[in-house]
Amino acid sequence: MAKDYYEILGVSKSAGKDEIKKAYRQLAKQYHPDRNPDDEEAEQKFKEIGEAYEVLGDEEKRAAYDRFGHAAFEGGAGGGGAGFGAGGMGGFGGFADIFDEMFGDMMGGRRRGGAQRGADLRYDMEITLEEAFTGKDTTIQVPTSVNCSTCQGSGAKPGTSPSTCEMCGGDGRIRAQQGFFSIERTCPNCGGAGKQIENPCPTCHGTGREQQERTLQVNIPAGVEDGTRIRLAGEGEAGSRGAPPGDLYIFLGIKPHDIFHREGPNILCKMPVPMSTAALGGQLEVPVIDGTKARINIPEGTQNGQRFRLRGKGMSVLRRKDRGDMFVEIEVEVPRNLTKRQKELLREFAGEGETDKQHHPQSAGFLSRIKEFFEDLTE
Repeated sequence: MAKDYYEILGVSKSAGKDEIKKAYRQLAKQYHPDRNPDDEEAEQKFKEIGEAYEVLGDEEKRAAYDRFGHAAFEGGAGGGGAGFGAGGMGGFGGFADIFDEMFGDMMGGRRRGGAQRGADLRYDMEITLEEAFTGKDTTIQVPTSVNCSTCQGSGAKPGTSPSTCEMCGGDGRIRAQQGFFSIERTCPNCGGAGKQIENPCPTCHGTGREQQERTLQVNIPAGVEDGTRIRLAGEGEAGSRGAPPGDLYIFLGIKPHDIFHREGPNILCKMPVPMSTAALGGQLEVPVIDGTKARINIPEGTQNGQRFRLRGKGMSVLRRKDRGDMFVEIEVEVPRNLTKRQKELLREFAGEGETDKQHHPQSAGFLSRIKEFFEDLTE
């Protein structure tokens, strides 16, 4: 069974293009034959990594793989043909027909009869972390081509209709037998459309499409992550002369937040705390992503970088009712611009046992290790 390309690169199916590229570079460097001479297993792994990136690094190939899996890249019946990204189809009728059946409705390929599916469109949208938490219903403006309002997408002047191409009989292709092979090419008379338009539409000039800005409703579910892709089927570019439209893909980006940092379903909040509060203990009131507040107890002797966990106060989880956790990381702040009296108090405190293991166990332990280090050198 063929290995999953996402598993080979170690990324999720929602991974963005940059994440896939980064994973590929790291793995390619790790398993490169120059770094693993005479290692057949590493060489095989290097080939798999390259094959996976060739597909997932290309948006159209990735879309085909997500829909059809490895079948999208197998050569026709019997496995003898060239793959999707392996250097072309050679123009042979049998495999070309199989390819059209698989990809004609998805990749904008030409279908039998010449009608061409509309192209897929991409729309980049940036949202806030709060919107990613709650979800969002919004509208977007998408400039695209739609079926001509005058000819309804036929390309012919109202009151007339396209006629069947006499050269190809409406198939859009001309075949010729050469030995064992049936070679096929696009009909030069109709350009592969299969039909001829003698009286083109005055609005679209025979293309069957016109440019228009469309307003679309978009639902962004709660819990989406940076790089999430939302597909709106049939909302892409209109197909030529009545063919099906393409799809619209919305790629989400999440803006950096001033307070919170997302770590998957969890949220990290770094909280500055006065040195006195860290030493003596106290209570802190912290904000939560849902707009509420939470209290945490700071015990005496809290150290810089120490984390406190608030269960169920993190991000929403996509398509689930669960929430992640929130972690509050303490950043002990050393005071500045001390008054004369404050300095005297600190000196007095220092005099009470600066290196006392009871008060400063880490400092005392480190000083002991330094002392042992120099003693070892003199022996």
